[in-house]
Amino acid sequence: MTTLSERGELSRAARQFLRTESGSAVLLISAAVLALLWANLPLGYETFWHTPLAVNLGEWSLSLDLRHWVNDGLMVLFFFSVGLEIAREITLGELRGFRALAAPAAAAVGGLVIPALVFLAFNAGTVAQNAWGITISTDTAVLLGVLALVGPRCPDQLRVFLLALAIVDDVGAVIAIAVFYTEQVDVLALLLAIVLFAALLGLRFARFWRTPFYALIGVVMWFAVLASGVHPSVVGVALGLLVNTYAPRRQDMRRAMIVGKTFILDPTPQRALATQAAVTEAVSPNERLQAKIQPWSSYVIVPLFVLANAGVVLDRETLGAAVASPLTWGIVVGLVLGKPIGVTIGTWLALRTGIGRVPDTLRWGQLFGGAGLSGIGFTVALFVTELALDDELLVSEAKIGILVGSVLAAVVGWLVFRLAGERGGQCSPSGLPTLPPRPWRPVE
Repeated sequence: MTTLSERGELSRAARQFLRTESGSAVLLISAAVLALLWANLPLGYETFWHTPLAVNLGEWSLSLDLRHWVNDGLMVLFFFSVGLEIAREITLGELRGFRALAAPAAAAVGGLVIPALVFLAFNAGTVAQNAWGITISTDTAVLLGVLALVGPRCPDQLRVFLLALAIVDDVGAVIAIAVFYTEQVDVLALLLAIVLFAALLGLRFARFWRTPFYALIGVVMWFAVLASGVHPSVVGVALGLLVNTYAPRRQDMRRAMIVGKTFILDPTPQRALATQAAVTEAVSPNERLQAKIQPWSSYVIVPLFVLANAGVVLDRETLGAAVASPLTWGIVVGLVLGKPIGVTIGTWLALRTGIGRVPDTLRWGQLFGGAGLSGIGFTVALFVTELALDDELLVSEAKIGILVGSVLAAVVGWLVFRLAGERGGQCSPSGLPTLPPRPWRPVE
């Protein structure tokens, strides 16, 4: 039995996810431009984002500046949406089944390892060597937005592959943040977070779901992990993975139909509430939460994060330092060359060994172009920059490298699509390209 990923088709939920992520790319890029303008005008960009904001409860107080409230607080919801998407795709979507997962997973692993090695080739032994994590992650929102602009005429099957790759890529990035960018650990606070996680895991297996209850435990976990020294992004992904995911069940559908008929016969407020509850329960908590959180994550939280972190002063001194900086060049080369080379090698190995496969309608030209676009690293790259570097000049050099590398990666992807002849052709009613006739040829 073939999966949606193998056929190159998209599920309804996956299409909704892609529409949301692609649309948010415009806001994200606009936020980056606004951040650059703000930082280069005498309007107090850094002063504003370093404004402290405290939460007081009796004698207890938590004070962070505005940038850290965005990075350590709001971004947890972004990582929560990532966890929800991972859980749904593994259970119901494009990552269901070993062979459907193997090819994008191998591509993602190659895209994690090779860019890091390229970065270290430029920076090993320097004060910036710990920033290798900047080059490992692909920005899903910008990737899909750029793919819609410069990709092949019928890109659905490529979107499936790149979405799966980006999901595995996000898992690797979160693990790297948790393991390599945590300096000191408060063991007691971390143990409390682990106990709360175990409690939620037990409730999941007991099929107990009450959103306010989960949210309360999640907030306490966030405080515990923040106090432990581990980055709170781990909390978001962990909670997302715990949310139940299932296809609509027959008994739930029948119940919704029965209750709905009783409401039609006797439309009382009580039966209206019962009908609403029955219809809601037919959809898994994962998809219900995704529908509520994904728009906030894509259209508010991530653009706000970019606005708070992408600003860099582009004066002669900073640009001159960036041109001569191995940090900047390590990021640029890692994103523009290391990432597509790693993705291509990983994909080729999965196909060569037979452990994985890609949608039958995909062609090498499309895969090469998608690999080029995978070098667009933005959100998580900026995220790791703030964790890995303390020196303001190094932070500026890293941000310049991220911006230049991401733009060049988009240009490389466009050139590959154009040179491979993937920008032309027409789509048949099924959505598959009719011209030019280039069938997929398995690697021998």
